[in-house]
Amino acid sequence: MNFEYSEEQIMLRNTVRSFVDKEIMPYIAEWDREGIFDTSIMKKLADLGLMGVCIPEEYGGSGMDYNALAIVCEELERGDTAFRTAVSVHTGLNSMSLLQWGNEEQKQKYLAPQAKGEKVGAFGLTEPAAGSDVASLQTTAVKEGDHYILNGQKTWISLCDTADHFLVFAYTDRSKKHHGISAFIVERTWEGFSSKATKGKLGIRAGNTGELFFDNVKVPEENLLGEEGEGFKIAMASLDNGRFTVAAGACGQIMACLEASVKYCHERETFGKEIGRHQLVQQMIAKMEAGLQMSRLLVYRAGELKNQGKRNTRETSLAKWQACDFANQAADDAVQVHGAYGYSDEYPVERYLRNSKAPVIYEGTREIHTIMQAEYVLGYRVDKPLNKMLPAWNKELVSK
Repeated sequence: MNFEYSEEQIMLRNTVRSFVDKEIMPYIAEWDREGIFDTSIMKKLADLGLMGVCIPEEYGGSGMDYNALAIVCEELERGDTAFRTAVSVHTGLNSMSLLQWGNEEQKQKYLAPQAKGEKVGAFGLTEPAAGSDVASLQTTAVKEGDHYILNGQKTWISLCDTADHFLVFAYTDRSKKHHGISAFIVERTWEGFSSKATKGKLGIRAGNTGELFFDNVKVPEENLLGEEGEGFKIAMASLDNGRFTVAAGACGQIMACLEASVKYCHERETFGKEIGRHQLVQQMIAKMEAGLQMSRLLVYRAGELKNQGKRNTRETSLAKWQACDFANQAADDAVQVHGAYGYSDEYPVERYLRNSKAPVIYEGTREIHTIMQAEYVLGYRVDKPLNKMLPAWNKELVSK
């Protein structure tokens, strides 16, 4: 085991951190306050090669590994959850799914332009009555000739108004329950498709989130991802990637809380000394640091399994659950460290607290991950080998 960052990883971290400091930090308070998602950030990330950081070069990506993706997500969330979410959805949920499950034609038509950042991808699984209970989907896709007719609705979809392509899940045979769910690549411009942003969110206000509507949308049969009935498997594999990026992003939020709190500890004095000298304040700072280091270890452990092309559902679930809980606690403590000022948007920690709640809920609530981990330990849940292997970046380790 090697716990040191490579030179490439250090350069990548420095590049993304510099970008965040220059392009996001000076503006994020206003964007959050006004509910503005600045789409130019996505173009600038593409110019840096970060929209396809772990997509192979043959498909227009940067050809780096999963832990490089983790570093990108961590540094982006240090700036704001909205932009990490955008990369998580575009790369983790959509592009990585196309890489794992798509045929060559689909990869050339959809994956390559997404990896280059020429097009943006999103993910459509959640519905008003179907969140953790995926089998409760109401969206349907009925085969008619060489097309599927798609009808239904999705909700809480990131990049709802800005993405070009959507990976959408629908029933093709409801009698088979979750074995009757299929996955489709849907383009925004197709007739019958529409979207609507959700307003009044608690957090991630600088992000674009909302609903998708499908009214007799004609989806060509060549846009079926995988085979009919493989949608549930694809969704779960997609979530393994998406949850990984969420966990990595949570590390970035802990880091942001820690940086803001340390700075304030040196600025603010009470009872004749810096507040950082008070033991109960030190306790909160120490918890943030411990949460950051433990979360990173869990994330990079999952990332290395991904690099070897191994099944990682258990490890990714644990990383997502714990990192998001640590981030939520770190944000709560950061507000406490700032006292009354933490309750004002004069300081960023109130935004961190608002933003920290959503990752505890989406891509598997903490309750779902708690149950998953218990069932693994009790032997009730056993993962089957992947029938669509992840790309194995570390060939030397794989050969062993």
